[in-house]
Amino acid sequence: MLTTDFAVAGAGIVGLQIALELRRRHPDCSVALLEKEPEPGLHASGRNSGVLHAGFYYGADSLKARFTLVGNRRMKEYCAAHGIPVRNSGKLVVARGPADLAGLDELRRRGRANGVPLEEVDERAAREVEPRARTHERALFSPETATVDPARVMAALAEEARAAGVRVLCGCPALGRDAAGRLRTPGGAVDAGFVVNAAGLHADRLARAFGFAPHYRILPFKGLYLHSDEPPGALRTNVYPVPDLAYPFLGVHFTLTVDGHAKIGPTAVPCLWREQYAWLGRPSLRDAAETAPLLLSLLARGGFDFRRLAAEELRKCRRRYVVARAAELLEGVEERHYRRWGTPGIRAQLLDLRTRTLVMDFRLEGDARSMHVLNAVSPAFTCSAPFAVYVCDQIDAAA
Repeated sequence: MLTTDFAVAGAGIVGLQIALELRRRHPDCSVALLEKEPEPGLHASGRNSGVLHAGFYYGADSLKARFTLVGNRRMKEYCAAHGIPVRNSGKLVVARGPADLAGLDELRRRGRANGVPLEEVDERAAREVEPRARTHERALFSPETATVDPARVMAALAEEARAAGVRVLCGCPALGRDAAGRLRTPGGAVDAGFVVNAAGLHADRLARAFGFAPHYRILPFKGLYLHSDEPPGALRTNVYPVPDLAYPFLGVHFTLTVDGHAKIGPTAVPCLWREQYAWLGRPSLRDAAETAPLLLSLLARGGFDFRRLAAEELRKCRRRYVVARAAELLEGVEERHYRRWGTPGIRAQLLDLRTRTLVMDFRLEGDARSMHVLNAVSPAFTCSAPFAVYVCDQIDAAA
C-alpha cells in the first residue's frame, strides 16, 4: 500500500501543474500523481489544439477571465525557459455579416473588462493582418494569442514533476475509494492525506465516490481538425468567427500550428462513450448506458438548444461542410487542400442535471480531505498554471 501526503488523480496538464504547485508549497510533503495511461498527457492535454488564448471570450466575473491572460503569459515564459517554440501569430476575429457586429462589440467589451489587449480594425486593416481575410466592415485582432506544441509542453512538465520529487505512477488509475477512505487502484490502495481529482473525462465518477457532484455528469464531445496541405506561410494568423457565446465552442476556425501549417475545425460531436476516439473502436457499455439516456433527454428537453447544436456538429463530420464553413472566413479556401483529418480529441464537458445546461466555467467541489476539478474545459491548457495556484489555495483553505 502506497502512503502519501497528496495524491493527484490524472496526469493531464491540470494534474501536472497542481502536483508541481503542491511540491512548491509543501516541500516536506510527498506528492503522488496517478495516471491510468502509460504516460502523462495522452488524452485532452496532449491532443489539444495548442492555442494559447488571450481571454476576451469570457465574462469578467468568471474564473476563465481571471486566469486566461495570466496563463497565456506564464505559458509563454515557461516555453521560453524550456526551449519550446511559440508561434506568436495572434488571432483575427472576423464578422461574417451584419448580424455578427453586435457579437464583435461584446467581445471587445469583455476584452476591455478583462484587461486583454485587443485592436479593432476595419476591412482594410484586417487584410493587412491577413491578406485572405473576409470580414464585414470590421474585425478584432488579438496580438497575445499564440500556439505551441502541446506534446512538448506536456513532456517538459512531466520531466519537471519527476525532477521535483513528484512520484508519477503510470498505469495506475484511481478507481474510487474503499471502506477505509483510501484510493482504490488496480495495484492496491493508496493511503493519501489529501486527494486531488483532476481525472478529466472521469472526474465526475471519482468525485461521486467521495460524495460530491451528485447533480453533475461529464458529456464527451469529439473534436477533429482538418489539416491543410498548403505550404507554411499560406496563412499569417489564426482566424476565428464571432462565436455564439451561449455555448462553450468557438465554431469552425483556422488555427496555425507551430510550424506554420493551417488546420480548420474543430468539431464538437456528442459521443456515446468517454473515450470514443474511433467511432466504433473500444466501446464502453457502461458509458453508453449512462450517456445515451442523457443525450436523448437533452434532445427532448434540454435547458439549451441541444438539438440545434447536435445537428450542426454532426454536419461537421462531412469534410465538404467543414471546408464550406471555413471558406466564410478566408478567400481561396479549396476542398482539395483539406483531405486529412487530424488526431481526435475528446472534450470533457460538465452537464448540470438540475438545469440540463452545460457548465460554462471551471468548477470545483471539495472538503478537508479531497478537492475535485469537475470542469476544466478550454481554455484550461492556457490557464493551467494560475488555475493550479487557485486550486491549491482552495486546498490550503479547506485543509
